[in-house]
Amino acid sequence: INCLALLTPTIPDGSDYLFTGSRDGRLKRWALAEDAATCSATFESHVDWVNDAVLVGDNTLVSCSSDTTLKTWNALSTGTCVRTHRQHTDYVTCLAAAGKNGNIVASGGLGGEVFMWDIEAALAPVSKCNDATVDESSNGIHGSANSLPSTNLRNISSSNSISLHTTQTQGYIPIAAKGHKESVYALAMNEGGTILASGGTEKVVRLWDTRSGSKKLKLKGHTDNIRALLLDSTGRFCLSGSSDSMIRLWDIGQQRCVHSYAVHTDSVWALASTPTFSHVYSGGRDFSLYLTDLQTRESSLLCTGEHPILQLALDNDSIWVASTDSSVHRWPAEGCNPQKIFQRGNSFLAGNLSFSRARVSLEGSTPVGYI
Repeated sequence: INCLALLTPTIPDGSDYLFTGSRDGRLKRWALAEDAATCSATFESHVDWVNDAVLVGDNTLVSCSSDTTLKTWNALSTGTCVRTHRQHTDYVTCLAAAGKNGNIVASGGLGGEVFMWDIEAALAPVSKCNDATVDESSNGIHGSANSLPSTNLRNISSSNSISLHTTQTQGYIPIAAKGHKESVYALAMNEGGTILASGGTEKVVRLWDTRSGSKKLKLKGHTDNIRALLLDSTGRFCLSGSSDSMIRLWDIGQQRCVHSYAVHTDSVWALASTPTFSHVYSGGRDFSLYLTDLQTRESSLLCTGEHPILQLALDNDSIWVASTDSSVHRWPAEGCNPQKIFQRGNSFLAGNLSFSRARVSLEGSTPVGYI
């Protein structure tokens, strides 16, 4: 399972849903109950791995794939693909969405490609442009719109900046974030959709100001690929997880790393924060799920599985954990009051590399559900 996305309906008594995307090219919607999860729809249209998925607005699911496309879906439908978006030239590896500005989605992929999408504009009636194709698709079969000549299209400068491709035709073309020279594996956006963070094989975190259309800064410190990113709601702090096994907390205003956390023994592939950005859950190639207090650096091992952890999704007082064996498990997490985890004992100070994780007691560490 490559990706997880949680939907909590705004209507009273509405079911919570978990969306999963996998290497078989399918997405599935699971209706969540207290002690069970039932598959209520399968979304089929991608022809290669589904690598990421995000929810925007009340009812729109956006997915990306190794088939080089993004697709938008009616999240509560029986699996209808609303539209296929073609702008990437290689695998699309990651997505990020703005919490409060529900129309803004960013996509990143191999070859250093990063694009910013206004989903509402992208779903408007479109025509095919020279360098962007958007297909209407209701049943997974792609149909091309009529081609119109592009006019007043600005060239992208060679400088490292975000450029807006503008055209007088009806075709929608996203904003291109120019600057990455190598593949992008992680994206994050603040709630307002004003700041985008990106990272990948260049081992640096890049910050983009989406309002002015320029690159803000570059954060250096990791010694291997960046695989996971989080931004707090204001865009002041950034968390990064890397194949160097480290988690780093960055103060964007100060343009520096303010804390580093040596918690894992191998690559960090997944991060999820509490709503207040005070604690972070992390998982990766070492099969382990940890909770870390970002201020005190206190950490606790929540569970150890049999397979590497690919994705995390915090769901109130539990957390969904997706791994490489095509399964998803739900574990107790105390997301609303994470200090309860540390009150049980067996915690350690992140950064003590001599700590023997094999001695940690996993009392009560049994998944409360799985799909």
